[in-house]
Amino acid sequence: MTAVSKPKLTEAEYLAIEEKAEFKSEFYRGEMFAMSGASLPHTRIKDNLARHLNNQWDGGPCFAVTSDLKVKVNRTGLYTYPDVVVVCGEPEYLPGRTDVILNPSVVVEVLSPSTEAYDRGAKFRQYQQVPTLRDIVLVEQDEPVVQRFTRQPDDTWNLTTVTRLEDDLVFATVPARVRLTDLYAGVTFPETPAR
Repeated sequence: MTAVSKPKLTEAEYLAIEEKAEFKSEFYRGEMFAMSGASLPHTRIKDNLARHLNNQWDGGPCFAVTSDLKVKVNRTGLYTYPDVVVVCGEPEYLPGRTDVILNPSVVVEVLSPSTEAYDRGAKFRQYQQVPTLRDIVLVEQDEPVVQRFTRQPDDTWNLTTVTRLEDDLVFATVPARVRLTDLYAGVTFPETPAR
């Protein structure tokens, strides 16, 4: 018996399907990967962060949007939906579209038990391929832990970890800071984190 390979989609086919889809999917190497729904804590964290960032930048150089805007990693072809995307300056879109950004300054992923390995591994390495990206932020949802990776001039990444609710997440490359109590507002932590 011979295995039948699944036909690969083109980027144009993916984008056409995604426009009409009832749920979001990432795209990589000709395949679509359905994204699971987010929990209430996950949603509150990303919305809290975007709101606090945009309040600081009202009319300023940057803006933050949540997970409805796709980012394309040009070097690898990945299309993905970060939980929060920050763009500073004029946004660059995929030609002919306004729903795919090419020049994020910061991406934020709120870690879920089902996606943490991917977000910390393969997806993180994909994000590192975006030349405009300066900060990658990973936010735990089950405990107050935020990791900020900042691109250095030699293309290495420095890690800063914030773990106390009374401390601030200070972005290294955009003018913003968010207190962890504000980031986690409305979130109740489990007695034992998921890990």
